[in-house]
Amino acid sequence: MKMVRDKLMALLESKEEEMIALRRYFHENPEVSFQEKATADKIASFYEGKDVLVERHVGNGYGIVVTIAGNGPGRTIALRADFDALPITEETNLPFASKNPGVMHACGHDGHTAYLLILADCLISLKDEWSGTVKIVHQNAEEVGPGGAKSMVDSGRLDDVDEIYGIHFYPNFEVGHVHYAKGWAYAGCSEIEIKIQGKGGHGSMPHVSNDAIVAASSFVMNLQTIVSRRINPFDMAVVTIGSFEGEGVSNVIKDKLTLLGDARYMDLEVGQKIEKETRNLARGLEESYGVQVEVDYAWDYPPVYNHPDQVDMAAQALKTNGLGDYLKEVTQTPPNTGAEDFGQYLLKIPGAFFDIGASPENQEELYMNHHPKFDINEKALLVAAKTVGDVVLAALNKADSK
Repeated sequence: MKMVRDKLMALLESKEEEMIALRRYFHENPEVSFQEKATADKIASFYEGKDVLVERHVGNGYGIVVTIAGNGPGRTIALRADFDALPITEETNLPFASKNPGVMHACGHDGHTAYLLILADCLISLKDEWSGTVKIVHQNAEEVGPGGAKSMVDSGRLDDVDEIYGIHFYPNFEVGHVHYAKGWAYAGCSEIEIKIQGKGGHGSMPHVSNDAIVAASSFVMNLQTIVSRRINPFDMAVVTIGSFEGEGVSNVIKDKLTLLGDARYMDLEVGQKIEKETRNLARGLEESYGVQVEVDYAWDYPPVYNHPDQVDMAAQALKTNGLGDYLKEVTQTPPNTGAEDFGQYLLKIPGAFFDIGASPENQEELYMNHHPKFDINEKALLVAAKTVGDVVLAALNKADSK
């Protein structure tokens, strides 16, 4: 594999400018989740005339799976990149800033797509020199639940995959740094909507009303006891109410309102416990305040569980081949409490998800993912391509040990 690896790394280096150009194209032309038609068309057009199988509209939107068959039988490895943008007005002043008002690639998905397209192109060029199959998964709608990942898994197009890998750019890590967690890596998340129906009335006669605001206030405070009194202190859990819709006037008792919240957890059983206790509190609220409570608990993304064997294999490959070359550091880190629908793949397929440093140069202040001034260092594109290139070759090569 050393000769193939050397050729792959050289090819990637030769296509760095093309990688950057693709990233800038996608950055200029962002589309939000489930509306990424033009983006999908651009991705599919990249593979025209290449010796691959391209399957479009996989899953619940514009997902694409590209199958690259190597020279002979072997393992099947999948590589995934997401390509949706966010409903954010860009404030970067980049020369290639978004042309679509109110839409921005503020989470690096433009870079994810660009690096994977070029890596796929290089693997296609070298397909006669490696055995097995590589499936390139261009996923729609990572940013909005239920996301695109689950539907792509459910499509059956990945049933033959032995392992799957993905990465995410982060501007708070230096270029050349790769971080990973073993086991639980990212939190799962659920959206909570609580509708409380009371009985309105005049502020001077509270005894003939059932005040929805008082009931909701009690619910918000009691909700925090789920984490403090119902969850094992050694388990990670966060419950947040981010919207308390109760606008009215000073002397009118509110009859109904809606709460919107978010739950985070590192274990599916903890997420189930949060849902159970949320519903218990809602029933108690009905009894205590004489209101009606409707609970909608939506399971958006499961936690990302990095399979230890795949993490060890990939980390070893990167430390052996990348450190001192294109990588400065390969480090195991604590879990990330953010959410990522890559966890849907890992529920069914062994694999791992890595964080790639992409700290912008000459930026006085750090702007994290989802900020209107978010940006990535474009030098990280080649680092990502080489990182995943080393991982996929190592994963394909595991067949030699069977």
